[in-house]
Amino acid sequence: MTDLMAITALGAASARRQTFGALTLRENPDIALASLALRRGAEVPRPMGLTLPQPGGLAAGQGIGAFWTGPDQWMIEAEGRAGEDFAAALKEVVPQASVTEQTDGFVVFEITSSAGGAPIQALLEKLVNLDPARFGPASATRTGLDHMSVFVLRRSEDHCAFLGMRSFAGSLWHALSTAAGRLQQKA
Repeated sequence: MTDLMAITALGAASARRQTFGALTLRENPDIALASLALRRGAEVPRPMGLTLPQPGGLAAGQGIGAFWTGPDQWMIEAEGRAGEDFAAALKEVVPQASVTEQTDGFVVFEITSSAGGAPIQALLEKLVNLDPARFGPASATRTGLDHMSVFVLRRSEDHCAFLGMRSFAGSLWHALSTAAGRLQQKA
């Protein structure tokens, strides 16, 4: 039998990380993702104690996070649980909802700033067509970035995440690192 080795979305044995001045971009292969959709007439659940957010919102607590993806639909994320069957665990606590595993379909890139929120805001201004001043902490949206559809999560003032399809992980990394590199050159 062939020895199989797990690789990240960018094709390496370990997650990629790169620093551009105050900004650090890193691949996060440890986040488990599962979509949750309500069935007709179902009450909005509180999976693992988490209150699901309204459109444009991002919620976190009890070791999981969630963001709204459409009417009666959310993406649920769990840090450090990508190696588990997170969707099955979620389905156990919300049997009245439709739950689908999403972990291997997406790539998650985290961007943090060591200089507060200004570098994150400047990066968002370069990358996406949304008003960074109105896209504060605990915000989430789906938007276009270099002809790719991505989810942008503003985890805190100095932390933002981009979720894109795993099949264009390289293109998304290139777009993010190029923009961060150009901001570093301007500083």
